[in-house]
Amino acid sequence: MTSSCDDAQNRSRSKERSNRLRWQCRRGMKELDALLTGYLEEHYDGASDSEKGAFQDILALPDPELFGYLLQRRKPESEPIARVIERILGRTSS
Repeated sequence: MTSSCDDAQNRSRSKERSNRLRWQCRRGMKELDALLTGYLEEHYDGASDSEKGAFQDILALPDPELFGYLLQRRKPESEPIARVIERILGRTSS
């Protein structure tokens, strides 16, 4: 019985985390929202812990900095963030 309770709690926490990330993907610009939400839906669950952490760091960036990265006007100094930005942008070219 404890196992099923633990499973239910884990699913509940996972759903809460997913909802929180989905909310953080909303930036007020339709195109940017689509890029971030697309990564979340298509890649996040299968990503490594390091990549997940980098994506969460991306969501914490101020909008002007994030826009600069996604419009390829700036390059992130952080290599993990740069890799996730490239993956997000790669989604749009396919």
